[in-house]
Amino acid sequence: SYSIPIVHCYAPLPLRIGRPTYITTLRSSSSAAVDVDYANSPPSSSPLHDTATEVRPKSVFSPAAQWHKDRRRQMIQKYGDKIGPLERDSSSHALALSLLFLSNASLFALAVLSGSLHPTRVALLALFPGSIFSLWTLQILHDLLHGSLLKKRQQKFLGIKRKKMQDSLLFWGSMPSAFGYYLYLRYGHLTHHKALGDPQSASLKKLFDSDQKDFEDGDVLFVAHRMKLQGEVGPRFTIGGKEIIMSISKTGFNAWKDGHPIRNALAFATSFMYERFMLIVNDLVVAITGRNYFFPNKPQQFHDECAKYCRCAVVVRGGLWAMAGWKSMLFLYLSETLWSIPPHPACAMFVTNHGSNIDPDKGDCTPSSSTYAGKWYSLLTLGTNYHCEHHDFPTIPLHRLGELRKIAPEFYPEGSRDNVFRIMRKTFAKPDFYACMDANI
Repeated sequence: SYSIPIVHCYAPLPLRIGRPTYITTLRSSSSAAVDVDYANSPPSSSPLHDTATEVRPKSVFSPAAQWHKDRRRQMIQKYGDKIGPLERDSSSHALALSLLFLSNASLFALAVLSGSLHPTRVALLALFPGSIFSLWTLQILHDLLHGSLLKKRQQKFLGIKRKKMQDSLLFWGSMPSAFGYYLYLRYGHLTHHKALGDPQSASLKKLFDSDQKDFEDGDVLFVAHRMKLQGEVGPRFTIGGKEIIMSISKTGFNAWKDGHPIRNALAFATSFMYERFMLIVNDLVVAITGRNYFFPNKPQQFHDECAKYCRCAVVVRGGLWAMAGWKSMLFLYLSETLWSIPPHPACAMFVTNHGSNIDPDKGDCTPSSSTYAGKWYSLLTLGTNYHCEHHDFPTIPLHRLGELRKIAPEFYPEGSRDNVFRIMRKTFAKPDFYACMDANI
C-alpha cells in the first residue's frame, strides 16, 4: 500500500507587514550552482545578497521554483489576510467530486456509445465533449494530489482516513482511460513543483535512468515534444552490445523548423499521439510482466505499483472492448490526446505554461504563464489555464485560483483577451527553452 502526501510545495511563511513589494529575478543556469536559500532572508532587488547577508544551506528548489516561492512570499506579506484563508480552508470538495463522477461516468458511457458509431463520429465525439471530460478528470485529480480537493480540516470521509481516501480516488478516479494520467500524477507532478526548469535534474536521460521512485520532474516527459531541453537524451537500451537511444519526443522535435508553425504543429501532434499510443501498449506489457522496462533502475515498489494500476486499468479497458469493441478505445485515446494538440483551444495553455517569456518591463525571464481568454475558457479548462497562479499557491483549489488576480493584481497580467489561436501559432513558430532553463537573466 502507499499514500499520497499533501504537498504544499513550500511551507507557509509567517505574515510580515510593511516590506516593499519586489520581484526577484531568476538566476541563469550558469549561476544556479550558487547554493543560497532565500526562504527566510530579507527581500533584495538582486538574486544574490550582499556580503553581509548570512549564507543559508543549499535550496532544494530550482531557480524557477524559487521564483515562484519568492512571489508567494511577497504576496503573503502584502495580502496575507485575503490569501491565507484560501490556502488554509478552501477546497473544491463538493464541486470537484461531482464533476469527477460526471466526467468519468460520461467517458464510460460515451465509450460504450462509440461502439455503434462511424469512426469519424467517434472522433467528433472525442473532440467534444470527450476531450473536455478527460481534461476535467486530470485537473480534479491534480487538485486531489495537492490536498485541495477534500475538505482540508477534515481527517475522515465516510469513515475512511484522509490519506486512504486520497489514494483510492487517485487510483480509481483515473479510470476509464486509454493510457491515463495516473503514472504522471502519482510519480511526477509534485516533484515538478520543486525542480521545473532545472537542467541538472530534469534531462530525459536522468528521468529514464533514475533509481528514485519519483520522477525528478514529470513534466519533462511532455515538454520534450515541444521545448528545448538541456542534458542528454533517453531512454537508452542496450541491444546486441550497442546502446540505442529511443526517444519518440526527441525524434519529433528534431523535425521542427523555425518559422514554420504548421509544420512544427504537425510534428508535435504526430510524436505526441504516437507516444501516447505506445503508452497503451506499454500498459499491457507492464500488466503482463509486472515491470516497466523504460525505467529499469527504479525500485521494485515503483514497478509493483505500476503493475497493480495497469492490471486494473487493462481489466476496465477489456470490459469496454467486450461491450463496444475497438472504437471504445479509439474514443478514450482521442479524448485524452486531442485537448493537448492544435487546433484544440485547450492546447494554448498546455503548450505555453512553462516557457521562457521575457518581461517587457523588467527584462526578467518568466518561467510560468497563464492563459486569460475569458470566463468560458476558464470553465472549458476548469482553471488549468491559471498555471502561474497555481505554481504560486499550489494548495488553492481550481475554482478559486482566478481570485488571485483580483487580490494581487500587480503580480499578474491585466485583461482576459488572449487569442488562443495566435498563442499556438507563436508557440509553434519557434520553440522556447523549458521554464527559463537556459535564460540569461
